[in-house]
Amino acid sequence: MFGIVKKTKREVLDRTVYMEVCGGNKVSYRVVAGRMNINGSDIITYGIEAQDLSNGEYASIPDFSRDIEDAVDFAEMLISGKVRPAQIYGKALNYLCISI
Repeated sequence: MFGIVKKTKREVLDRTVYMEVCGGNKVSYRVVAGRMNINGSDIITYGIEAQDLSNGEYASIPDFSRDIEDAVDFAEMLISGKVRPAQIYGKALNYLCISI
């Protein structure tokens, strides 16, 4: 039997840039802080953004972690690995597999 599953969309609100670094590969890496409303309470979350300044390619993970240290550590890994914006999702899965 099939049923309807209702999933609430969770959006990150009040996004603020916490840290921004322009890498040697002309990609701008950002750690952003924001808040999400989950079950009536506000939760602070940190996201990751990468934007290629030469061609405009952009990718983001708006709610990467609730821990600022994890978000900054991941951004530093992206910078040192010269990761392109299209690659951040795969790198995030690898990072989370190791950090959990």
